[in-house]
Amino acid sequence: MDLHSRYPALSDLRARAMRRVPRFVWEYLDSGTGVEATKARNRAMLDQVRLSPSILHGEFTPDLTTPLLGQTHALPVGIAPVGMSGLIWPDAERHLARAATAAGIPYTLSTVASQKPEDVGPCLNGQGWFQMYPPRDPEIRADMLRRARAAGFRVLVLTVDVPVGSRRERQVRSGLTQPPKLTPRLMAQVAIRPVWALGMAQQGMPRMRLIDEYAGQTKGLPSNKHAGYLLRTSPDWDYLRWLREAWDGPLVVKGVLRGDDAEALEKEGVDALWISNHAGRQFDAAPATIEALPEVRAATDLPIILDGGIEGGLDILRAVALGADFVMMGRGWHFALAALGAQGPAHLADILAEDLRANMGQLGTERLWDVRKRLIPTG
Repeated sequence: MDLHSRYPALSDLRARAMRRVPRFVWEYLDSGTGVEATKARNRAMLDQVRLSPSILHGEFTPDLTTPLLGQTHALPVGIAPVGMSGLIWPDAERHLARAATAAGIPYTLSTVASQKPEDVGPCLNGQGWFQMYPPRDPEIRADMLRRARAAGFRVLVLTVDVPVGSRRERQVRSGLTQPPKLTPRLMAQVAIRPVWALGMAQQGMPRMRLIDEYAGQTKGLPSNKHAGYLLRTSPDWDYLRWLREAWDGPLVVKGVLRGDDAEALEKEGVDALWISNHAGRQFDAAPATIEALPEVRAATDLPIILDGGIEGGLDILRAVALGADFVMMGRGWHFALAALGAQGPAHLADILAEDLRANMGQLGTERLWDVRKRLIPTG
């Protein structure tokens, strides 16, 4: 089967994924918070970024390789962390880790994934990123870092844009709980998605395996939240300083939207900034990430990573044109996996590479960074 003729774009993978997973799983993956204005804004603001093609450059082969944090990646895009990936597709974390390794791009494992660092690390050849939801207990914190390092994860990502839990109304309406419980309502949805159901029967229902191992060590905490929230705290600047001292590899802070925060983070010794509004899942009046990018870029010389609304190679070029050094996608890789199984992420990597080459050819830019010369100023 020629996948490029049947699924030439991410939108095709998204449509097929929606038909292959139970409704409550789809709502978990696809939903934002509130009326989902931030999620829509991410997409709308990307569409406003225009680039000017240049002509008569002759034949050339665009160079897609991208340096970041001491490594050179084959594409300027990686796989962002998504909590409980294993709910979206059986064994999702390891499928995605293997695909990232094969494509030469980074994969980021979430603290609240359904697999532990020790499960996923062997799939990554020592090139994995580990995303941390900050534990309040310093002993748990230190042990989590030790385990991530021992499993071969070289980059630590501290997520700072989840100081409190968001409501995610679509997800609540779907009936999904954490940990997932298959009520009769949800079982009816599972019954009409046999491929997903068979995979889950073989793997077992997903749970937050890393977090579950620490949950029994917490005392005097409320019991109305899942273990991830019981362990988690809202970090401050002293927490960041502790983490910078404790982690001897590259440290990335994810959830930056303001220039003054970027400037302060650079002074604290972080190695890269990740502009993110949590894909519209946390706060529904946040700016689009592409909208926040120019201010953050002007405030720092650090490498900048961006996510939020990215759907193809042209969107990646838009982000680079405005000053990003790298782009991350979360939902898109999971759409691909749910649509086509293990071969889906590799197909999406091919889509992104082909789209980058086609658009760079139109722009007359042999190197990614040259696209900054093609940006059409606004205002």
